[in-house]
Amino acid sequence: MEEDRPAAIDGGNGDTVSTMASIEFRGIEKSFGPVTVLHGIELAIADGEFVVLVGPSGCGKSTLLRLLAGLDHADAGTIMIGGADVSDKAAKDRDIAMVFQSYALYPHMSVAENMGFSLRLRRMSRKVIAERVRRAAEILNLTDYLARRPGELSGGQRQRVAMGRAIVRDPQVFLFDEPLSNLDAKLRVAMRSEIKGLHQRLKTTTVYVTHDQVEAMTMADRIAIMRGGRIEQVGRPLEVYDRPANRFVAEFIGSPAMNFLPAEIAGSGASRAARLEGGPLLPLPAGISASAGQKILVGIRPEAIAPSGDGVGLDGTVIMVEPTGAQVQIVANVAGRELVAVFNQRILPAPGDTLTLRVDPLSVHLFDEASGRRLAG
Repeated sequence: MEEDRPAAIDGGNGDTVSTMASIEFRGIEKSFGPVTVLHGIELAIADGEFVVLVGPSGCGKSTLLRLLAGLDHADAGTIMIGGADVSDKAAKDRDIAMVFQSYALYPHMSVAENMGFSLRLRRMSRKVIAERVRRAAEILNLTDYLARRPGELSGGQRQRVAMGRAIVRDPQVFLFDEPLSNLDAKLRVAMRSEIKGLHQRLKTTTVYVTHDQVEAMTMADRIAIMRGGRIEQVGRPLEVYDRPANRFVAEFIGSPAMNFLPAEIAGSGASRAARLEGGPLLPLPAGISASAGQKILVGIRPEAIAPSGDGVGLDGTVIMVEPTGAQVQIVANVAGRELVAVFNQRILPAPGDTLTLRVDPLSVHLFDEASGRRLAG
């Protein structure tokens, strides 16, 4: 039986709760039959970092998480945790705790029994188990629910129990596999804050998988955006938002999504501009590496568009107006393309009205039309 050492977790401010560990994926490949789902993944995660793997369904993010957890094995490549190669280790030997989308709680057990179950399997003493469960319950505000069963709890409370079951194990790494997908919108927002706050207190290395880019933006230290089994870009949330590497990242990160207008480079030197289809010209920021006549896509964030106060800008025909309270979202036809704008002013034009829109040239993103890559500048 394991010795009666003090519980590792602590509810104090800033105290380290578990042994931290770096993670490295080196050339990870994985196929299911003839379908390759991961193509040479390279990713390094620092000690104590919160990294979110985000991307559309089928991009390979959950497969990568399962490989890290030891629930499946890579066809090629190496997985390192804390500097040690764990590629061939069983899941139980990787010192990882995983929180699933489905909670995976035992309905006949109390909250305390669910949280301490893995410790009982490891033959820890009752004293150690009780202390770890107590401290985890304090961290997660579950102290008053320890005697209840999962069926007596709300969805958010059940998810906290699942998190508590992970915390008591004192793992090197936490893994979250779309843990908020089953919750309603309001509860998802609350649980995002709880998980982020939990990480700030425990400082345990965390890998979180989601298809929700808002979750990724609000929770992560860094985001890894995946598509088709490859990582398109890794960076801090605002870095990725401000300088997306390609059209896919630009379109995926941000809500409402970035607008794209086909154009070509016109003029030269300081007078260069993007000539949109239909004729309008849009000034370009300095330093863009593009040549006259080059086919490009002009990317414009909805919040970078404002109503023009002097009648100079892009003329559009209003298609739809959606007031949300603090903001007004406008959909307009500009040069034959739909453009979404988000105004902080309470302007309520009617569908069919003509509206002149001003675009901040410093906020414009330019992408090569053929490759989708961001143009340097």
